[in-house]
Amino acid sequence: MAQKVAVLGTGKIGEALLSGMIRGGWSPARLLVTARRPERAAELRERHGVEAVSNAEAAESADILILTVKPQDMGALLAELAPHLPADRLVISGAAGVPTAFFEERLAPGTPVVRVMTNTPALVDEAMSVISAGSHATEEHLAHAEEIFNGVGKTLRVPESQQDAATALSGSGPAYFYFLVEAMTDAGILLGLPRDKAHDLIVQAAIGAAVMLRDSGEHPVRLRENVTSPAGTTINAIRELENHGVRAALIAALEAARDRSRELASGT
Repeated sequence: MAQKVAVLGTGKIGEALLSGMIRGGWSPARLLVTARRPERAAELRERHGVEAVSNAEAAESADILILTVKPQDMGALLAELAPHLPADRLVISGAAGVPTAFFEERLAPGTPVVRVMTNTPALVDEAMSVISAGSHATEEHLAHAEEIFNGVGKTLRVPESQQDAATALSGSGPAYFYFLVEAMTDAGILLGLPRDKAHDLIVQAAIGAAVMLRDSGEHPVRLRENVTSPAGTTINAIRELENHGVRAALIAALEAARDRSRELASGT
């Protein structure tokens, strides 16, 4: 933790990482931030006690740079950083669909790049962050990335060839669950429940199911079967889900998300 880390383009996810690092023992004196708007930079400085700098200053003084700007803004950011960034600095990218080769082509030869796909539960320290090494990143570089992202949840290493699939499942994953909760809440209202009560029932059911999936070690089929009595209410609901092709729709949705991640990587 003696190294200096800069978070560039510090939006919600960038700030979640920043606060997670501070809770994990990083000194604010070792953390830098950049932000497009001066008022945002001042807000971060006031809230977290960190130094706000320009992108060029971050490139010159930080040992690790975490780039959290949108994918479409990454090219311009790298063009700004390249003249100031030595090849021995670790670059961590959180941009969906942007391969490590994109960075390696635009930065000094040999620059280590680690690609990370995290998700919005980082805001409540329950993220799943998927980590892949670029061609110059070593075990030590991957360990640095894990140290940072473990502060806001869990991490998993995968080959970069699996990043588009991980983006579809995990990066976009929370949205699918919000969509499901929204639909189930509407169903609860249709069945006669007030919206707030329907919401509370579904959210707690989701939390309980997630904890059982995580902690029981049981296969999801077994857990579902434990709820599904012969000729009962649950099996009738499951039959309707199958009749309406919900399983096939979910598979098609994740394939579409994966394909869009690939399109982003190709610049289309």
